[in-house]
Amino acid sequence: MKIIIRRSPEAGLSIYVPKKDLEESIVESEHEALWGGWIRIANGWVLDLPRMASDTTLPITINARRRDGDREET
Repeated sequence: MKIIIRRSPEAGLSIYVPKKDLEESIVESEHEALWGGWIRIANGWVLDLPRMASDTTLPITINARRRDGDREET
């Protein structure tokens, strides 16, 4: 699914999923630089992110894969 990852001074890192009109904070990540691992967002979803350079600038639109079995609270 296409997601937008951005950083804001108030919320820190967050994602926006246009097809679901969903905006959630990133609460946990596998890697400090995000890329090539998983992230967990505030509603419990776990998303796998593609490998990218650690200095990739935000905001950015990427394709992420949602892991099966995660709960959905939208």
